[in-house]
Amino acid sequence: MVSADRDYYNSVIAEEGPDSASIAFPPYAPQRRISLAGREVRIGRRSSADPSPPEIDLREPPEDPGVSHTHAVLLAKPDGTWTLVDPGSMNRTCVNGSPQPIPFNVEVPLSEGDRIHVGAWTTITLTRGEAT
Repeated sequence: MVSADRDYYNSVIAEEGPDSASIAFPPYAPQRRISLAGREVRIGRRSSADPSPPEIDLREPPEDPGVSHTHAVLLAKPDGTWTLVDPGSMNRTCVNGSPQPIPFNVEVPLSEGDRIHVGAWTTITLTRGEAT
């Protein structure tokens, strides 16, 4: 489940990063369900220079300006679980509301219900179920 998260946005703005004054929370941002399929699921924003968009494309309106083109990657494990890797995003990746970003290029195990925070306001919550 991909959603615009007001609490996460407020925490990002409170850090007063270089662009925080110019980033506004979107007035309308419907939740989206995206199925996780394959060995890896890239989280990011499609680029005109890259013909292969990420599986979780955060460029769709409203585009999150804090998301890198390849911000993070979900990796499927043989036992059906997932891990998360941040390959070196500009604005980092956090999990479950922690202000501490995950380390670059280290697999972080995930469980159902875990929340991945990227960009200025995006939270991705892992749930089991059918995509719509």
